[in-house]
Amino acid sequence: MPQVTKEEGYGFEKYGGISRFASYAHQIQEILRLKPSSVLEIGAGDGVVGGYLKRQTNIRYTVADIAEDLEPDVVADVRHLPFKDGEFDASCAFEVLEHLPFEEFETCVSELVRVAKKYVLISVPHFGPPIMFLLKIPFLPKLQFAIKVPFARAHTFNGQHYWEIGKKGFAPKRIRDVLKKFGTIEREFIPFENQYHHFFVLRK
Repeated sequence: MPQVTKEEGYGFEKYGGISRFASYAHQIQEILRLKPSSVLEIGAGDGVVGGYLKRQTNIRYTVADIAEDLEPDVVADVRHLPFKDGEFDASCAFEVLEHLPFEEFETCVSELVRVAKKYVLISVPHFGPPIMFLLKIPFLPKLQFAIKVPFARAHTFNGQHYWEIGKKGFAPKRIRDVLKKFGTIEREFIPFENQYHHFFVLRK
């Protein structure tokens, strides 16, 4: 399973950036919206989301990752999570599941659902150029919207991602069809500030 290791680095210059931090804001916002007392996150990453939840909330936060050098709370594979059924109020995997072949996506989702009492939050890459419009006139509400331009092309494994929404054979409906086997998709969106990340909030 491909990994971004601690040695390779999650530094701001290589991994960070305004759009990624905008995505972090949405990750935190969606977690807080659910008002959970406990959360499991798959993928240690650079620790931004976990650091905020640990310092600024009373949520019991646990992070699991297969990479020991990232120093997760629990070293584990998302396909075989060492937790009890319903051990966490919510589980989440942001920009993680594309690091496994799509044939294993349903297995990953089933494990995330199993260990969560009610909610699973997921974001995955969504390839494709957007058309974006933003208008702000003083004293009037901001108007903004974005549309993905269809530009399907075959995905080539790049050492990290096995698949991405928007590539040939990976329409959003394919992801929805898997998620709907496990519950109801309560929210689905692409943040205006990061058109590469596609979010799903699944209720069991």
